[in-house]
Amino acid sequence: MFTGIIQAVGTIDKIEHKGGDIILGIDSADLDLQASQLGDSIAVNGVCLTLVACREQGFSADVSVETLNLTSLGQLEPGSQVNLEKALTLNTALGGHLVSGHVDGLASVVDLQDEGRSTRYTFELAPELQHYIAQKGSVTIDGTSLTVNRVEGNRFDVNIVPHTQEKTIFRCYRVNTQVNIEVDIIARYLERLVGGKAQGQDLADSQLLETLTKSGFVEK
Repeated sequence: MFTGIIQAVGTIDKIEHKGGDIILGIDSADLDLQASQLGDSIAVNGVCLTLVACREQGFSADVSVETLNLTSLGQLEPGSQVNLEKALTLNTALGGHLVSGHVDGLASVVDLQDEGRSTRYTFELAPELQHYIAQKGSVTIDGTSLTVNRVEGNRFDVNIVPHTQEKTIFRCYRVNTQVNIEVDIIARYLERLVGGKAQGQDLADSQLLETLTKSGFVEK
């Protein structure tokens, strides 16, 4: 699990092809890896990867064919910058929201507008994901925990303040840039709960469903 608070920006310095998979070499001099061990999880642009080798100023991670097909990692090339976050521990401050590192799909930048000192980014995602995106809800973009400002169909906006712009790869985004999207984990489980009710399945937590119904989150 992760928090969506980016700890460093790394640079791809090597891509090794291995029978359809790849091994990413990442220069991550700004990420503290002193306590990291082989097998640890690191989120790279929001994708949970396993650390397979450490070096003085970086690390390597395997990327499977499945991950290449479902995320933007297959578009990386030497020199590409990536957001990095180590897995959270029980001592980690949860400054963002709970992020699993399991990407749900891709979205594309369709507009950028300056608003005061911040920038409003508009993203378009696949229609089958739009019902997970809620105004003032949480979304993870390339591993960055963000609050949704506005939703219109399968498009949504987020505002990026100067600090986030400087400390993440948002500064690299242009119109048509593709990004990894992970929806709020709570939305996933809520869909499963509501889906069970709709299909007439026996739900173990009927009290939770009743509470959601009374609060207006679920229609009778």
